[in-house]
This record gives sequence, structure tokens and C-alpha cells, in this order.
Amino acid sequence: MFDTMVITKAATAICATLLVFLLGNWAATEIYVPRNADAPQAFVIDTGEDDADDEPAVELTFEEAFEVADADAGSRLWSQCRACHALDDGNNGVGPHLYNIVDREIGVVSGFNYSGALTDAADVWTPENLSAFIENPSGWAPGTSMSFRGIGSVEDRANLIAYMEREG
Repeated sequence: MFDTMVITKAATAICATLLVFLLGNWAATEIYVPRNADAPQAFVIDTGEDDADDEPAVELTFEEAFEVADADAGSRLWSQCRACHALDDGNNGVGPHLYNIVDREIGVVSGFNYSGALTDAADVWTPENLSAFIENPSGWAPGTSMSFRGIGSVEDRANLIAYMEREG
């Protein structure tokens, strides 16, 4: 069935196909790559982007971000919280309602069974405490039953807290 002539023809076909691709690559390079592709640029237009790369990005502190927080931008972030919390007074869900959360004592919502981790963490939900909790709930209050992964951006946390403060 397979004799040396069949194997020779198959090997020749494979080599010929590779040769066609190699020649096609060479022809395309000659046609589409300009002869002066390696030459230096004739002129450079300064767009100012190079200067921005030299300066390190300044990370805002939470206090600075909270001063300029945009509550409307925080309303878009609220959808992450809405699955478990409500902003209506007395309307508990999986989590306690967040009505008047800013500067409210921790663990005082009636009708909600808090985990002991939150009541031991701090006394009042200041914007700074809320930011630290929203950034990493299980890191700020180890043992909390809140399984949210957190929000890393300080601007997003400030916007969300501004929204909760405005709506609550």
C-alpha cells in the first residue's frame, strides 16, 4: 500500500508547500514593506504625552478623594451593593439597610443579626471606616459574614460613600 514512491511524493508535496509559503512571505515583504522602514523619523510632533509618562501618578488619599467625590458616579457603583442592601429605612435584605449609614453607630439596625466581627471593629461608620470596609470587608473585619470582594479604587469608594450619604 505505501511504497517508497508514495512516501517520496508526500514529502515532496510538504516541502513544496513550505517553499510556496516562504516565497509568498518574501514577495509580500518586498511589496508591502517600504525600503526606508528602518530609517529614522524625518520629524517628530510633540503631543505632550511623553511628559506625562515621566511624572509618577499621584495616588489620592481617601480624604482628598472624598472632598471631590461625585455622588452621581457613585450611583453606578451602588448596583454592586443593591443586591444585598437597600437605602430605604427599615428595609433589610441579606444585609442591613444603609439608610443614614454615614456617622451611624455600627451594628444598631434593628431586625438584623450582625456578625460579631463588625461590632468589634469600630464604633461609628465614619467615611474613613466605610472606605476601609468597602475596600476589603474581610480584611477590615475578619470573620464578617459579608462575602463582597471589595472595591480597590479610592475614587470609586469615595463616590459610592458620597452617593450613600446623599441618598440616605
